[in-house]
Amino acid sequence: MSMASFSVIAATLLVTAGNVAATSDFGVQSVGKLPVLGFNTWNAFQCNIDQDIMLQQASLMKSLGLQAAGYNYINIDDCYAEKNRTASGDIQEDKIRFSRGMRNLTDTLHAQGFKAGIYGDAGWTTCGGYPGSYSHEEADAKTFREKWGFDYLKYDNCAIPFDNITQEGTYGRYKRMSDAIQNLAKRSHKLPMIFSLCDWGWQQVNLWGAEFGQSWRTTGDIAPNWDSLAHIININSFIASSTHFYGHNDLDMLQLGNGNMTYEESKSHFTVWALMKSPLFIGTNLSSITPEILGILKNKDILAINQDPVWGEGITPFRWGINPDWTFNATHPAEYWSGRSQNGTVVMMLNSQNVEAEMSFNLTESAWIRAGRQYKVYDLWAHTQTEIAVRSITKRVPPHGVVAMLLSDAGQEPAGLYPACSVWWQCTSITGERVGG
Repeated sequence: MSMASFSVIAATLLVTAGNVAATSDFGVQSVGKLPVLGFNTWNAFQCNIDQDIMLQQASLMKSLGLQAAGYNYINIDDCYAEKNRTASGDIQEDKIRFSRGMRNLTDTLHAQGFKAGIYGDAGWTTCGGYPGSYSHEEADAKTFREKWGFDYLKYDNCAIPFDNITQEGTYGRYKRMSDAIQNLAKRSHKLPMIFSLCDWGWQQVNLWGAEFGQSWRTTGDIAPNWDSLAHIININSFIASSTHFYGHNDLDMLQLGNGNMTYEESKSHFTVWALMKSPLFIGTNLSSITPEILGILKNKDILAINQDPVWGEGITPFRWGINPDWTFNATHPAEYWSGRSQNGTVVMMLNSQNVEAEMSFNLTESAWIRAGRQYKVYDLWAHTQTEIAVRSITKRVPPHGVVAMLLSDAGQEPAGLYPACSVWWQCTSITGERVGG
């Protein structure tokens, strides 16, 4: 497949973003596990939300071309409910801010071609102090899915009951809602809600999150600055291999256009999140989005790798760069990453320094590159083939910037190269002679 045709293929892949179908064990079609793309209210609005804001953002998603690019979920975060349940114990939407009712909202979003997401919590209350779902899991799953018509549930981890009440850890409390969602789907023979765990427990949730959900948060909340991005990248470098079609490390919502990030930092933010196969939820008020940020969000080549239907895993580090490999450093995370895609090997170089840096690697440092071959290099930001790489690639990368490439085999490397092995100290002749250096 030629690199010139990659962007055309990318556009085709995005039509079904997040929706690979698979037959479930309860006889209905379940939602597949490509990363989900969409919009979430929290970063831009926090608790200042209502039905009109939701529909305004949905309208902008369409008019700005984001829905066409694959962002097809509109998700409400915390603070949408009344502070008290009904007399029968049901959660209820805020009567003023959602006066037309949640079903009216989801019906409208569905009619516009979107899916709709809602927020809940495994404790007594949500993080904002609204009703949580502990001991109400079955009723709330039915409200969210059947009464209100939501397709997606982000499930948070605040206001945990005392241990002598739960007598179970995070795993058990999240299983309660997962069971409620699956039981509802079995009874109704309809698709279950996508279940997204917001546990923040990177040390362990990546080990069991896929039993319940499509994604699991791996850190606390993101902030719109480079320090926060570097911290999140650092943590996820150690668990990057946990992502596959069965579920995804969730690096938290996109902060593009918020705070004081530079353009290069925004590109790095989006590139890392997308190539690590994180869900991509826009957290920007779309009424104030700039053309530059919009261009980042709509990069078809990057999005196509996030939505690759052939290879489910994201990129992983092959060298840390500034630090020795496997160094935990919140300021200077791993800088050299690679992974597989249906169109070649994805390679990313991330400059964690505050100054421009010359970055270089030997091609065979990536597990997915064959020795003795040369490679076409397609720049995922320039959208063009830039060179034929033989043995190594060197680039100058802006401060906190990124280079993202797709490498495809271009045949045997030129004859007569010396030494005969690109990593000369690892190779010998049949008689044991090492040549080079």
